[in-house]
Amino acid sequence: ATVFAFLVLRLVGALVQWAASRSPRVRSVALRLALGNIHRPGALTPSVVLSLGLGLTLLVTLALIDGNLRRQISGSLPERAPNFFFVDIQSSDVDAFSALIGKEAPRGTLAKVPMLRGRVMALNGVDVGKVSVPAEGAWVLRGDRGLTYDAKMPANATLTQGTWWPEDYAGEPLVSFSAEEGRQIGLKLGDTVTVNVLGRNVTARIANFRQVEWETMGINFVMVFSPNTFAGAPHGWLATLTDKDATIADDARLLNAVTRAFPSVTTVRVKDALDIVNRLVGQLGTAIRAAAGVALIASVLVLAGALAAGNRARIHDAVVLKTLGATRRTLITAFSLEYVLIGLATAVFAL
Repeated sequence: ATVFAFLVLRLVGALVQWAASRSPRVRSVALRLALGNIHRPGALTPSVVLSLGLGLTLLVTLALIDGNLRRQISGSLPERAPNFFFVDIQSSDVDAFSALIGKEAPRGTLAKVPMLRGRVMALNGVDVGKVSVPAEGAWVLRGDRGLTYDAKMPANATLTQGTWWPEDYAGEPLVSFSAEEGRQIGLKLGDTVTVNVLGRNVTARIANFRQVEWETMGINFVMVFSPNTFAGAPHGWLATLTDKDATIADDARLLNAVTRAFPSVTTVRVKDALDIVNRLVGQLGTAIRAAAGVALIASVLVLAGALAAGNRARIHDAVVLKTLGATRRTLITAFSLEYVLIGLATAVFAL
């Protein structure tokens, strides 16, 4: 990418010189001198375009990335995200927990699913430590993963391959795999995945792939198993509460009620988590922009060195032009216009 940017900026410099050499004759002496300086032999135009172009392009790119991240975090995500996540709800407390939420947030929507923790041990019988996986999908095979089971296909999922199992399915263990992560890992229908849950290895065959919209920040899992896979295994529950009409006071009251009634349940207020992420992104963006600013200053210093190296030639030109009748004002205007025109051309490319 750096080599490509270098080549493009060199091309931009050449185009600026070509355009200056082909420009129509103008009446302004200062502008005519500026255009001549841009395309004359030995002109500093390529160096100026390269130095300013790299710095400005870096600043613009970082500004766009920072803006997109902030817009995603503070814009569309909060509108789709639930108000709360509730983790580690005991199976014996699920009904009482649901009743409490119904009382404290009658307008809200409570979604809950069983959840276990497990680690992927093998793919098609091959230990994951011996499987070569691209970096973008390797996270699925590292550490413990949240697992769930369901007789019905999740409401927010869309099958891309295969079919869902019947609600009364009682055959071999089956698993529904996230389509994107499955593609990254290189899985296909009929492949097997072995997970270790509660110290026991369970092997399930991939029955389908489904599109998972992680951006909704709702309940999503890479792997959803058929219910018979973990029959009789102890597990907890994961729940979300969505109430778009809730105020800050409503959230605080609900949080206190859940904490008092179910102290073992971990409650996460999504807005607080988003605020923390937004703050971290802001700090990261500031640091990156500072580094980009340093790079721009460095490029300006390099440019200043190049200008200083050509200072003697400029003095010689100025003396000759003054001898021919040019005024001090005309010379200053010509030199200023030269760099303004080069800077504008470079800025247009960077933007």
